[in-house]
Formats: sequence, C-alpha cells, structure tokens
Amino acid sequence: MPVGNPSTHDGTVQGGPLKRELGERHIRLMALGACIGVGLFLGSAKAIEMAGPAIMLSYIIGGLAILVIMRALGEMAVHNPVAGSFSRYAQDYLGPLAGFLTGWNYWFLWLVTCVAEITAVAIYMGIWFPDVPRWIWALAALGSMGAVNLVAVKAFGEFEFWFALIKIVTIIAMVIGGIGVIAFGFGNDGIAVGISNLWSNGGFMPNGVTGVLMSLQMVMFAYLGVEMIGLTAGEARNPQKTIPHAIGSVFWRILLFYVGALFVILSIYPWNGIGSAGSPFVMTFERLGIKTAAGIINFVVITAALSSCNGGIFSTGRMLYSLAQNGQAPAMFARTAGNGVPRNALLLSIGALLLGVLANYLVPEKVFVWVTSIATFGAIWTWAMILLAQLKFRAGLSTAERDRLQFRMWLWPMSSYLALAFLILVVGLMAYFEDTRVALYVGPAFLVLLTGLYYGLKLAPKDEAGEMVRSAS
Repeated sequence: MPVGNPSTHDGTVQGGPLKRELGERHIRLMALGACIGVGLFLGSAKAIEMAGPAIMLSYIIGGLAILVIMRALGEMAVHNPVAGSFSRYAQDYLGPLAGFLTGWNYWFLWLVTCVAEITAVAIYMGIWFPDVPRWIWALAALGSMGAVNLVAVKAFGEFEFWFALIKIVTIIAMVIGGIGVIAFGFGNDGIAVGISNLWSNGGFMPNGVTGVLMSLQMVMFAYLGVEMIGLTAGEARNPQKTIPHAIGSVFWRILLFYVGALFVILSIYPWNGIGSAGSPFVMTFERLGIKTAAGIINFVVITAALSSCNGGIFSTGRMLYSLAQNGQAPAMFARTAGNGVPRNALLLSIGALLLGVLANYLVPEKVFVWVTSIATFGAIWTWAMILLAQLKFRAGLSTAERDRLQFRMWLWPMSSYLALAFLILVVGLMAYFEDTRVALYVGPAFLVLLTGLYYGLKLAPKDEAGEMVRSAS
C-alpha cells in the first residue's frame, strides 16, 4: 500500500502533513484531564470495596508504574515527535508486526472505550430528560465530538482544554471543601471530622495485601488514556518543550486528583459505606450545604464522558492515519484535508462508533462486557510495547547520542524492567481472579486474529527478493 503525496479531487492530500496547532496550554490541560475519568466521580466504589482505605496505596503504586511508562514514551516522543507515537516506535524498534499489532489494538481499544463513554452520556442526560430516548443523546454526543475533530485539531484542543478544566476545578473544590469538613467541621456543626475513618473500620488495609492486589487491575484501567499525550506530539507547536512538561508532572497529578480526592472521601465517610449512598462527590458537596450538588456532579460526569469520547476519536483517527502512512492500512486513510485533519481516518472511526452505539443496544450485556475486556488487555499491551520499544531505542544509541537526549528515562534500564514486571503482575492477577480472566481469552485471541490478517493480507514490508521482513533488526 504505497503512500504518496498527490492532491485528490476532494481537497485532501495523500500523506499530507498534520498541522502543529496544539499549544502548551492545550497539552498541559489534556495531560491533566487524561488522568481523570468518569469512574473517579462515580466513586470508584468497587475498588474501594476491595482494598478499603489502602486503595490510595494501590493508586500510588500504579501511578509510579505509569510515571515510568510515560517517561519512556516522552524520551522517544521528544526525540522523534510523530503522530503514530508508540505504534510508530514499536514498528521502528521492535519490527513491523509489533507496530501493526500495537496500532490496530489501540484503535480498537479506544473504539470500545468511546462506545462506553457515549453510552454514559446518554444515561446521565436521561436523569435530566427521562422522556427522551437514550439513543438520541448517544447520537448527539458522537455527532458533536465527531464534528469538533473534523473541524481542526485546534478545535479539538480547545474543547479538551475546557472539558479538563471543568473536571480539575470540581476535584480541587471537593478536596478543599473536604479538608474544611475534616479539619474545621464545615457542614458538621463546627465539629472536625478528623481522619480516624482511615483506620477505624477494620484497619487501613481491612482486606490485607490480597485486597490491594485485587484492586490493581481496576486501578491500572483507570489510568488508560494518559498515553494519549504521546499522540499529540505530531501536532504540538513545540513538542520538545510541551511534552516533557506534561509528562513530568504525571505522578503529582495522580497524587492530587486520585489520592487527594480519595483521602478526603475516605476520611469523611467509612469505606464500607461508600457506594451505597450514591456518588461520594455528591455526598461531600451536599454536606457543605450545596443543594444542587447532584446536578453539578451530573454535569461534570457528562463533560468527563464527552472529554473521553473527544480524545478517543482524536486517538483513533491519528493512529489509523499513522498505520496508513506505514502501509498497514489502506492508503486513503493517510490523506489529510486542507485544514490538516486526517478526515478519512476520522470518518471511518466515527462510522465504526456509530455501529458500536447500535451494537451496545442490540447485543446482550455480557457480550459487551467481553468486548470491553479487550480494552483492559489492550492497555497493558500498549504500555508494555512502549517500554520494550524504549529499551530497544536506547540500546541502539551511541554514547554520544545518549548524551544528547533532551528528555531521558530515569534509572534506565532498571526502571523499565521493574515497570514491565509490574505489568506482568497485573496480567497474572487478571488470570487469578475469575471476573477479569475473560480478558486473557479475548485479548490474546484478538492479537492472533490481527497477526493472521497481517500475514494473510501481506501487509509486512518486503525485501528486494520479495520475502517478508520479519523484524526491524
């Protein structure tokens, strides 16, 4: 599938460049927003039920692993800022098959995630408008976010900026208000609540180390999306400056928004009572005397879901564009419109999401849960490929080239190996617990299917003798 550069009759340019229109404020806020999903606002009740107050420890451990993964991605993204990001790096340093699997796996991962987010928008709009059929809200969410992505990358950046700001302001307000309840007794007749709830209901780790381990797979799935920052490198105005700043603060964002919010919630309310009385965010704001708390949080959850959908459409479009540029998807998807947007790639992703919304209402719920398990496995695959590609990338540099790197992985290679070991532990935990074991049937089966398509459609690059090139090395 050759990729050339001729203009086409519809105004697109095959292989044309993306436009660098994402400024520093866009990427900084996107990096903040990428860590904050719908699940945090709805309480992360299941994870809290498993680990109790020690869920904070789970988020810190997972956050350290994500910090290493993002540092590895940042090193490659600053050195070579391209739209395909980790898919392109996997191809360059691990071989064309690794790039193909990583790219298409990530495309499908976000497709599944976007369907879930669109459905969430429909459900929460239904709270305000119970008589309107849900499919109308799902279609409106997909149509509006699809249009934003098709207009220009700057429009995508602006929407993501404001979506992220809404989430961030809400969490900070909740944390500050919660500290007022804990330390000064706001909303509690001036009687300080204190933090004794962190250990007075069976201890800080009521379900032992097992509970913390059980929660890890859910915690890691909550971090899905943070790697999207790497995909913005091809459209950032100054990637050498903005990408390191965005990645460098990942761990501190996790501490503030996840651990900080959970610290406040678990201090105010007994951990074994959370989830039975609705969103802890709603409960906290109502305790501070804000009567419209439920409506405010409903609005924030809707914007969080729209933000995830917006980012997912962006991610799938750029990944498909990159795959087409590498000859691993039809060449028509490597074309960009006059505004620098990969229109054809975005339209295919939006069309697939349209089918996904329909399927979400037609297929049994259990089948849909099986499909979403691909996303869980796919996230771990993506992170593992980032680490492996970075190990190969750094090993291939001379001493002088390593010294010239503008953004470096800490404690290389030990940090990369430790993060890989942690991901293997999470996969082992998924195999151990029955609820998540299905992911290890569906995920690898999907990769086997992709491998069959790769060789069956002869997408592997050829050498001069016409033989398939099996490895980049």
